[in-house]
Amino acid sequence: MRSMMSNHSARTIAISAFAGLLVTYVETMITPALPILVSFFDTNYDHLSWIITAYIISGTVSSAIFGRLADMYGKKNIFVILAVFYTIAVSFGGFARTLEELIIIRTVQGIGMGMFPVSFALINDQVPKHRLALAQGIVSSTFSGGAAIGLVAGAWITQNYGWQWSYHSSIPVAVLLVIVASIYLHDESERKPAKIDFIGVGSLGLAIVSFILAISEGEYWGWASPSIIGLFLFSAAMFAAFVLYERNTPEPFIRMDLLRIRNVLLANMTGLFAMSGMFFLFYTVPALLQDPEPTGFGISIVESGLILLPAAVLNMALAPLAAKITTSRGPKTAIIIGLFILLFSYLGLYYNRSSIIAILEDSAVMGMGISFIFVGIINILLISVPRDRSGESTGMNVVFRNIGTSLAPAIGGVMETMFVTYVIVGAIPVKFHGLPITPIMENFPSSEAYDAIYVIGMAFVVIAMILSMFMKNVIVGGEKR
Repeated sequence: MRSMMSNHSARTIAISAFAGLLVTYVETMITPALPILVSFFDTNYDHLSWIITAYIISGTVSSAIFGRLADMYGKKNIFVILAVFYTIAVSFGGFARTLEELIIIRTVQGIGMGMFPVSFALINDQVPKHRLALAQGIVSSTFSGGAAIGLVAGAWITQNYGWQWSYHSSIPVAVLLVIVASIYLHDESERKPAKIDFIGVGSLGLAIVSFILAISEGEYWGWASPSIIGLFLFSAAMFAAFVLYERNTPEPFIRMDLLRIRNVLLANMTGLFAMSGMFFLFYTVPALLQDPEPTGFGISIVESGLILLPAAVLNMALAPLAAKITTSRGPKTAIIIGLFILLFSYLGLYYNRSSIIAILEDSAVMGMGISFIFVGIINILLISVPRDRSGESTGMNVVFRNIGTSLAPAIGGVMETMFVTYVIVGAIPVKFHGLPITPIMENFPSSEAYDAIYVIGMAFVVIAMILSMFMKNVIVGGEKR
């Protein structure tokens, strides 16, 4: 029986790792392609941010809903269904002709993000507690592996064949995930009947969407305009209604009693601010590298992918160390270490981004910090809640982290559109005010835009550090301190 359980847990870890590689590949190949997508869809960074925001909001709702459905109807069944959704979206991604079409496809694609809380819950069910940190570290490290593939292979495909083929190349891999999960994934967890809280889901979704819409459109509609003020008020009202309803309904979308557990509340809030901090970097570095001089360095998408590659490699390489520290010193220690490293990365990008080597170094430091943060967060959650609520707790955590992730491109897009520098990118042979040619000018994010983004990012990381200080450290062996 022990050997059979070991085989089951090994397969679960392998399939979860496979899903992590696929999803992070598809996501990461979008990152260096952002400047190309701005030109392809004839848009700006502010509006383009919705291809990330829509994906994240969809994933936020999906993770919480399907985390609950997994406890109700079986984790394997839900995992396979989500893998099918993801495969369908990936199959259509490369055929988008307009930004609106890509946003819709990305929204469907985001549903597949629910695979992650389900897979973490499956691992929690099947892996012995003393090996849980290592198992979670293995899966977390594959996220970096997928990122490494996406940054290099995805960038190469985009540069040579077009961004559409980054999606096309993912289709057979996504189909393989569905087949492998259907055949080999094992689940004997106890199922608990419950109802889906559609009112809670809807009110939280409306609160998030209206808040992000207000942030992203404030510059265009006017920050003091009735529309923007109305969106902020509507968002606050929806969030208040969500909290009030969740506290009084018998089958809530997010159980407020879990948030009464100190580690659960603080880990979720820390995850929110840490994910924001991380995505401020992901959203800005490709533009900084690829935009023409003097606003950027004017390098190719493949070169920018190679610059970001060490961050993904170090993230993967340090995952076992993060797991070891989590096991021996407690997840709180790992989280705090990671946040200090992430803050150091921000300081480097704020004060020292005058060369490509400097950006490579700062990004690499960021990769080191992320590994510690998220291995620590997922483990402090799983240790702090009963096993039969693991799917619910990890789903809730993905909700909080995704809220943070959705804020970053929205805020970053506003800064990159608000603070710009005009650059001559070409000319036409027509006389202009005594000149033999007419220059063609485009605007790109200025140095002030990046300064503002990195200051905001540092503030988010500092808030996460303060929150993490109040966590109760839990050692896997049971000792608390």
